[in-house]
Amino acid sequence: MNTATPFETFLNQHDEEAWSAALATLRRSIHEVDRNATEIWFAFYPLSLHRVLQAADDREKLVQQLLLQGDFELVNQIDKSHHFLFGHRFWPEVKQAVVQHAAQWPPRFTPGEVGVTSLADQILGVARGVAQKLKKDESLLVGITAVAFMTVQQVGIAAFTASPGSIALDRKHAKKSPEQILRVRAKDDSQGLLGFLRTVNKQFTVTHDENDDKAKYRLKEGQDLAWGAADDRSRDWVAIDPRRMEGPIPVECRSASCGTCWVGVLGGAEKLADVGAREGKKIKEFGYIDTVEPKPLIRLACQAQAHGAASVVIPPWNGQFGKYLKSLKAEESRAQSHPNDQSSLTDHAMNEPIN
Repeated sequence: MNTATPFETFLNQHDEEAWSAALATLRRSIHEVDRNATEIWFAFYPLSLHRVLQAADDREKLVQQLLLQGDFELVNQIDKSHHFLFGHRFWPEVKQAVVQHAAQWPPRFTPGEVGVTSLADQILGVARGVAQKLKKDESLLVGITAVAFMTVQQVGIAAFTASPGSIALDRKHAKKSPEQILRVRAKDDSQGLLGFLRTVNKQFTVTHDENDDKAKYRLKEGQDLAWGAADDRSRDWVAIDPRRMEGPIPVECRSASCGTCWVGVLGGAEKLADVGAREGKKIKEFGYIDTVEPKPLIRLACQAQAHGAASVVIPPWNGQFGKYLKSLKAEESRAQSHPNDQSSLTDHAMNEPIN
């Protein structure tokens, strides 16, 4: 029995391609401080992974097959998954506005109007309403509102409504302006009076949580992000996250084989070395990102060599699901070519090896 609300039904009509088109439309309306962060969030919580887990006959078996570790359930992180967005500080108001929007859906139209406004238009409309209420720049609300819509699609309006709507931000960091954050992201470490003469001895700072002044470590010119993090003994990282066996960035293999060390690059992507052939191939296989950009916003920390300061965000989970999704699409194409074959696509894909 389908108990989805009309708003949930509307959202569920949008697949990855539809969301990609909506985000492309919204991108120019998102403030620079959250443009990359919004793209990173959608990479951290892909709709494709949510849907295959939801449809699996044996979910636990599939979780094991895809080597999923950490907290990949968005329903457990409704109020905190987006802590690295500037718009996170407006989450209580955005959440309330989305709940109201869902309750009043479909939107009312004036005489002469037809149809339901697009996904992008609805997101912009809710963001505009919150911005006017808070007297803030609308562009600061668009990214976090898009996140809220996708969160509803994945967790359902009941769980979304029931969450406290709290924020993970202290008063000091809440007062920072977008311009201040952008300046810090763009700044490089001073190398001293004779720094221009240095080559391999240069050192740079990597920030892995912009809302924690102590969440930083240093690395040398040309070191990869994971190598520098391994020297950080400032906290009991394993107690914080069992995946963090060597510093703040989870890492296992150091050869781009496990996918454990993926990170999002909020600032300084241009200061990292271009994606190498192996990293580019493996990051697609893991399912994290599919792009030909030489300096994308999603990187494998064990491969991304630094040539300047950078600000990254660490996802709370990792896994390998790219090959699985590709096998599902291949099976779907085969089924369309041979409609008399009634074999289960999911069962067949679950028997396909990941590596």
